[in-house]
Amino acid sequence: MLATIVAAMPSCLISYRFNGASIDYSKTQSISIADFPNNAALVNPNLSNALSEGIRDIFSRQTRLSILPRNGDMELEGEITDYSLTPMAISADSYAAETKLTVTIRVRFTNNKAPEESFEKTYSAFQTFNSARLLTEVQDELCTAMVTELAESIYNDTVARW
Repeated sequence: MLATIVAAMPSCLISYRFNGASIDYSKTQSISIADFPNNAALVNPNLSNALSEGIRDIFSRQTRLSILPRNGDMELEGEITDYSLTPMAISADSYAAETKLTVTIRVRFTNNKAPEESFEKTYSAFQTFNSARLLTEVQDELCTAMVTELAESIYNDTVARW
């Protein structure tokens, strides 16, 4: 009797996975995510690819949507509009002690299954770093953090709707 109960237990397990997505997979099976070109005056040559892949990655990890190059049930496209440095925290000798790196992107989201959920929106993320360091020393690390933040914001606004 005990062996029967133990043998039956694995088939009775219930698994919950919270990813925040509110997608009706019976209606929506795919999303197309276009490359985000860098149209900023100051260009980081790796940012466009990192951002595009970061957005694709969050959707592939947290949804069951097929990622298509175009014509998905949902579509994401946009561009990097700003990549800028701003001096912050001026020290006693009138030099900036910190610098803020900001990335701004414009996103167009089209939900072909529920057009009322479509939108166009601007997102920004920033990171600060010690001005004694060169941008080239910290740029990859800072951009990785900003790409993650931007991808999560886009994900939340499109399918999680937080």
